[in-house]
Amino acid sequence: MIAARRSETSGFAARLALRAAQIAAAATESALYARNGDPRRWRQARLLWPLFSSRPERD
Repeated sequence: MIAARRSETSGFAARLALRAAQIAAAATESALYARNGDPRRWRQARLLWPLFSSRPERD
């Protein structure tokens, strides 16, 4: 008989949700800089490549 596995927080859906949150946070911050005409959005790697950033998300 096949046993059902419990959902884990380290599963595929959790990792996908974390990546989506990282992309959304970077897009929001980048949009704020764009609205203010601030060129920092092009100078911060975590905004250009949010999935490759080693910096944890800020709360």
